[in-house]
Amino acid sequence: MSGQQRLATPTRACIGLGANLGDPVQALRGAFGALAALPDSRLLATSRLYRTPAWGRTDQPDYVNAAVLLETGLAPQALLAQLLAIERAAGRLREGETAATRWGPRVLDLDLLLYGDRTLVEPGLRVPHPHLHERAFALVPLAEIAAAEPFPGHGSVGEALCQVDAAGVEAIEGA
Repeated sequence: MSGQQRLATPTRACIGLGANLGDPVQALRGAFGALAALPDSRLLATSRLYRTPAWGRTDQPDYVNAAVLLETGLAPQALLAQLLAIERAAGRLREGETAATRWGPRVLDLDLLLYGDRTLVEPGLRVPHPHLHERAFALVPLAEIAAAEPFPGHGSVGEALCQVDAAGVEAIEGA
């Protein structure tokens, strides 16, 4: 893992997953495997898969969303680099994205939602994710596996979920 910053003490990190192009269920299952194989990291929990209405731009197919809880020795930027590499391997190209396509359809989207109890504002990385407190599609699966995790500025993940309307976020049975 040369060139990647490691931490002395592992941190619990929460990752949001989403997809709505191709085979979203398979894309998220593949991402679970890729996240489990991250260097210097251990997969602690995965949520069920949820079908959710599109957010931001509603003129697109519904999404399939999930969340993962990791224990990682990777520093935040190194973890983000790994997430972006998993997206690229799944066929996601961010280079052509514009403000108009920002919340458009995705073959795979991985977001670093929380990194311990830290608040980070760095180039290309803001943690907690800046819209997490508004997004039931991210909070519902995250609360399933990490309700007690600290969410700076909002108490815990479970407390933040109580503040949003979760209508339309439905578990996919048997997925």
